[in-house]
Amino acid sequence: MNTNVGNMDRILRLVIGIALIAAALFSGFAIFDGTLVKYGAVVIGLVLAATGLLQKCPMYSILGVRTCKV
Repeated sequence: MNTNVGNMDRILRLVIGIALIAAALFSGFAIFDGTLVKYGAVVIGLVLAATGLLQKCPMYSILGVRTCKV
């Protein structure tokens, strides 16, 4: 599989994705009181975590961006 996400980008995606999921589900912040905002944040967190784990970002492929070494 052709990867386009580098190590630093991967780590940031994983950390931000997991933090966003945890904040939406467990934090109790007022911003996550709305159902749409809560589940929207979870979906975005899942996408970030998945692209970090797979080292493949569809948006990077469309834009022709690579953050990893060739």
